[in-house]
Amino acid sequence: MTEHLNIAGNTLAYDVTGEGPLVVLAHGMGDSRHSYRFMVPALVAAGYRVANVDIRGCGDSSLGWDGYSRTDIAGDLVAVVRHLGGPAVIIGQSISGGAATIAAATAPELITGTIELAPFTRQQSVSLGALFRSKRYRAGTTQLGLTLVLGSLSAWKKYLTLAYPTKPADWDSEMARIDAKMIEPGRMKALQAMCKANPADAGEQLPNVTCPVLVIQGSLDPDWVDPRAEGEKILADLPTGLGELAVIEGAGHYPHAQNPDEVVALALPFLAKNLSLA
Repeated sequence: MTEHLNIAGNTLAYDVTGEGPLVVLAHGMGDSRHSYRFMVPALVAAGYRVANVDIRGCGDSSLGWDGYSRTDIAGDLVAVVRHLGGPAVIIGQSISGGAATIAAATAPELITGTIELAPFTRQQSVSLGALFRSKRYRAGTTQLGLTLVLGSLSAWKKYLTLAYPTKPADWDSEMARIDAKMIEPGRMKALQAMCKANPADAGEQLPNVTCPVLVIQGSLDPDWVDPRAEGEKILADLPTGLGELAVIEGAGHYPHAQNPDEVVALALPFLAKNLSLA
């Protein structure tokens, strides 16, 4: 059953399933909590209480928020943990991976670890040389640029096609669901606002993180020329020894939906170390 948390006059939608230590899931921009449809049952079966959140402006959460930065999203995730009773591990993807970094840095008493899937944590810049060298990166950057500048739903769907090198079995219905949600008034504006938000807020918090961090990248993610190198740079900016990196071969920007079994296999040992099942 969908629940709603009131935050400064706006509402954040989420589902809670299972019993045990708390794991909070947060998806990327232009998506919804349905993104984790394959992972939730496995985490619940492993003994965790899973809060699957629609981040602000997405899914069933309200529109009209004052901001859509990773700092704003981090504050919402911390509010969910406080409301449900922590501590928790946050699993965040893309923009929510960066938000997880900020949550861990600003609420260390509540966040005992973060798993960051294809995270936009560091400030990014477009490399002209890389655009010429990598067709995959060039195509992804082009479609994201058209989405940002024009608010083009067609460009967003073309980006998603690139970002899933292989498609889940329910790809057609999932794309229909995303299409129906994104044509709602204000949803594309929220996505564009996330693209334009402070690009440095999460990266600036990396040195302040005190809990373990697992970064999971897909080797074919079109958002980076070299996804492994991006993950290594995140780890380098964390305090020594806190971070570990895993790269899933053949995965794109959505490993939790494209390769859920592999992500769960990586997540469960991390959760066992950083959330007590006792």
